[in-house]
Amino acid sequence: MPGRLWEFMNFIDFQVTGTPPSTHLLDLNMGQRRKGCDQVPAHFKPNTHPSTARTPDTHSSSTHRGSGHEDCVKHSICMVSDFFYPNMGGVESHIYQLSQCLIEKGHKVVIATHAYGDRRGVRYLTNGLKVYYLPLQVMYNQSTATTCFHSLPLLRCVFVRERVTVVHAHSSFSAMAHDALFHAKTMGLNTVFTDHSLFGFADLSSVLTNKLLTVSLCDTNHIVCVSYTSKENTVLRAALNPDIVSVIPNAVDPSDFTPDPGFRDDSKITIVVVSRLVYRKGIDLLGGIIPELCANHPDLCFLIGGEGPKRIVLEEVREKYQLHDRVRLLGALDHKDVRDILVRGHIFLNTSLTEAFCMAIVEGASCGLQVVSTRVGGIPEVLPDELVTLCEPTVSSLCAGLETVIARQRSGNVLSPAAIHHQVRTLYTWRNVAERTEKVYDQACRQPVLPLPARLRRLRSHCGAVAGSIFSFIAVINFLFLLFLQWLHPDHLIDVAMDTSGPHSCWRRLRKEKPKDSNSAVI
Repeated sequence: MPGRLWEFMNFIDFQVTGTPPSTHLLDLNMGQRRKGCDQVPAHFKPNTHPSTARTPDTHSSSTHRGSGHEDCVKHSICMVSDFFYPNMGGVESHIYQLSQCLIEKGHKVVIATHAYGDRRGVRYLTNGLKVYYLPLQVMYNQSTATTCFHSLPLLRCVFVRERVTVVHAHSSFSAMAHDALFHAKTMGLNTVFTDHSLFGFADLSSVLTNKLLTVSLCDTNHIVCVSYTSKENTVLRAALNPDIVSVIPNAVDPSDFTPDPGFRDDSKITIVVVSRLVYRKGIDLLGGIIPELCANHPDLCFLIGGEGPKRIVLEEVREKYQLHDRVRLLGALDHKDVRDILVRGHIFLNTSLTEAFCMAIVEGASCGLQVVSTRVGGIPEVLPDELVTLCEPTVSSLCAGLETVIARQRSGNVLSPAAIHHQVRTLYTWRNVAERTEKVYDQACRQPVLPLPARLRRLRSHCGAVAGSIFSFIAVINFLFLLFLQWLHPDHLIDVAMDTSGPHSCWRRLRKEKPKDSNSAVI
């Protein structure tokens, strides 16, 4: 009981002062010490075989009887990725919004990511969403260095403390996500992976990444892709059975992206671009489009938000053609400011060279803009034909598409912003994404986790003679390392963390008790 009380006091202290309870992940004063070293938590079997050591317990995988007399399992989910707040992007937004909707549906959700500067230890976000910022070294582009072993003690600590039943990893670019899948299988946990990107097959980096993906996904319970194009790409890259790959698109919160025609200047036509200024976003194409369209339309302006190494291309174009008053470079934008930029435009332009699912065009359409985009990747699946003009990824094709939309805009032959928003707001919602993801978790938990011998056979048969043998050896070493950690610090001696989400959430109890406390204070 004192351990619980101390954890709760830390929890309240964080809400009031913003100070995390501790910055050392292996010594967080947030759990309940089990009474007696010989008492084993109900959701763990004796550590005779780590690969099959965990089975769902009545706390982290609760079953409730609904009105339709159907069992509704509540999972304990750990989202893992290198990419999360305070970093900004599509993967970060996806993890956060999905987690909030899963918490709303009664599941327990925690997030594990690497430390961002001074942000390390445990932090709490809205609705009791707990985030572990692990002290792992970043190698490149916010992705951690990986050895397949150094992250095991930390991730094991999180999985055991939070009584995790499903590990959900995100992004092929995240080394931490691949590590988490590897360790979770060694610990006997069900695994799900969401792929947010498209990859090629020819260059060296793609070949290496695809081989790593093959190893990670060959014994993963279920895979999620954000578009059918992404599914085809992932199935080919990782040599997967298409039956274990589901398509669940991204979504947008329509209340965050509402139209407001009063913000835009109708005396001119404004084209808005909000994107990272990198090669794969087609910034070189944008550099070719700007001078041509500005020469044809004296009342045309560009509003460009985003930052990246290709910014120099746009600055050179602006300087060369003296377009300082017509091309504004806004730099990096906070997510909360994106809507205020979008509503100032008439047309939203996306010049990406590759996209699995383009969230930006959904946000632009939700704000009532006419959308012009390249026809690449999964973009043709995102919006209906009447809401988007698709072009080939060339300067001439994009200019032709923009000329068509500009002519329609001048003639008034376009849908009103309110009509576009009304049509888009029901296409992609996070609650629908959460409901479909919930079914994936149910399906994944019905599948057995392969024990070590079967896992080694799968690696050798699926990944090739050389790579399969190498990673089979790594899997054995990982298994032995887990045995050593369980001997050094047994599972039943690891503090069990208080739930801040899920069926037994202290956060919900706290919110229910607040009105009573305030009333008694007034009296």
